[in-house]
Amino acid sequence: MTDHILIERPETAQQVQIIRFNRPEKKNAITRAMYQTMTEALKAAEAAPDVRVHAFLGTEGCFSAGNDLADFLAFAMGGNMGREVFDFLVALASTKKPVVSGVDGLAIGIGTTIHLHCDLTIASDRSLFKTPFVDLALVPEAASSLLAPRVMGHQRAFALLALGEGFSAAEAKEAGLIWKVTPPEAVEAETLSLAAKLAAKPPEALRIARDLMRGPPDAVLDRIQKEAEHFAAQLKSAEARAAFEAFMKR
Repeated sequence: MTDHILIERPETAQQVQIIRFNRPEKKNAITRAMYQTMTEALKAAEAAPDVRVHAFLGTEGCFSAGNDLADFLAFAMGGNMGREVFDFLVALASTKKPVVSGVDGLAIGIGTTIHLHCDLTIASDRSLFKTPFVDLALVPEAASSLLAPRVMGHQRAFALLALGEGFSAAEAKEAGLIWKVTPPEAVEAETLSLAAKLAAKPPEALRIARDLMRGPPDAVLDRIQKEAEHFAAQLKSAEARAAFEAFMKR
């Protein structure tokens, strides 16, 4: 467990489990331990009859700056990648209960692609969505190479995932990546209000409706696996090592 991830049940919505990034000093960059905690929380909530909705939140001004680069550098230099990231993505893609998220500020890398697995996302008007995978000589992850073109169309998805263009909250809404834009101070309340509304619905009817809209997860899980293989290979590449070294020298 790590206190960089907080697992909460709000008093006003006890059937909602919040998974909150809590590492603001590092812009909520996600470590292997944080991934493990989130995976365990998702699995526990999926098995708990009194939890009906998952909710992801960050801290003021930052949802997440993405993966902790120290973990990537350690692997690139010969360390063990571990299964924590992969296990989290599989757990997220396999959820049977609705997933909502609230974003205020930076949403970088997985901080952006995680929302492709969410059913509803609220973002503040100062939010920025960006995936600098190719700039770091890496490839898209979280099945984003499959899901983003479905949601946004090829050109917007290519701009996000390959060109590395940043999307404002308004642009993300127009592209279908998020549902609603609010002032920063309203993000958490709006997100939890949505979660509470979903939690109050007949759970079996909601599950069936969600399954019908999302379809079987097989293709998503297969793409997560393929992306992970390319991601791991690229992390070991000379171009990735050079990109990371240049980034760390900034």
